[in-house]
Amino acid sequence: MSGFSAAIFGCEGLRLSAAERAFFARANPFGFILFTRNLESRDQIRALCSDLRDSVGWHAPIFIDQEGGRVQRMRAPLVRDWLPPLDEVARFGTHAAQALRLRYQIISAELLDLGIDGNCSPALDVARPDTHPVLRNRLLGDSVDQVTRLGRAVAQAHLDSGVLPVIKHMPGHGLGTLDSHLELPRVSAPRDTLDAVDFAGFAPFADLPLGMTCHLVFEAIDPDRPSTISPKMIGIIRDQIGFDGFLMTDDISMEALSGTVAQRGAAALQAGCDCVLHCNGDLSEMQAIFDATGAMSPAAQTRAERALAARKPAPDLDISALAAEFDALVQTHARHV
Repeated sequence: MSGFSAAIFGCEGLRLSAAERAFFARANPFGFILFTRNLESRDQIRALCSDLRDSVGWHAPIFIDQEGGRVQRMRAPLVRDWLPPLDEVARFGTHAAQALRLRYQIISAELLDLGIDGNCSPALDVARPDTHPVLRNRLLGDSVDQVTRLGRAVAQAHLDSGVLPVIKHMPGHGLGTLDSHLELPRVSAPRDTLDAVDFAGFAPFADLPLGMTCHLVFEAIDPDRPSTISPKMIGIIRDQIGFDGFLMTDDISMEALSGTVAQRGAAALQAGCDCVLHCNGDLSEMQAIFDATGAMSPAAQTRAERALAARKPAPDLDISALAAEFDALVQTHARHV
């Protein structure tokens, strides 16, 4: 497992092609990420996860976005469907932390059963009234205190269940009013607001093993570059927020960024990210990123190994029992939404 390349890659389909297998063997990415295009049946998903790990010769982490709600790559009947996180919080009110703990224990158990051991969740951005709809109901609250309390419940549920959580979108996407999948959001809020709310929302999670950047320009700090490729913003994440975990980019192929994916990836590593996340499964793009970025820095390798060490053996979770407990909580405490 030594000598990772500074990348997490997707793959094109339901099974690995010979070309993908050969490329992954050569590149040895830190891990892989799955999307709906890769997910058909339980047996197929298990076989794909096994093939991905066999291609690199070690138990590489395999990630997914399984927040619940709109961002839920697997759905019924493969797994349970869920409300968007913010709607779940509204439904349970003062019992939200208990409900979220059960919810993400169930999600973690479902993922592990299929061979997936990393979840790009929770989103710890602080919601605002004008947070873009593509993000807003994926969040946990509209105050630092609420995000801190509920985010810890979500992250700990993953860790205790044997799944690595990835906190996102650092150092804060809540003020974004555009969809960064399609265009570059710019935030004009003053530095004191950012310090007190957006950056403060991540500081209590500086101990967690994995984080993800945002493609967002903070004009008060670096008006020229989005966070993912800004040394100043990565400095905020490392020095002010205090996060010394493994830092991956948000998907490097999102249209908020300009230039080729290889140029974007190289710029992200130069800014201080540990790893480039590339999600669309385009083999030519992955090869270009690998050629442009190569091996992890020694510091990134150390953080990668520390993150992997945070993977706990999966406990013997009874999904049906957890689901029954969650459903009983719904009957007893949930508000109607």
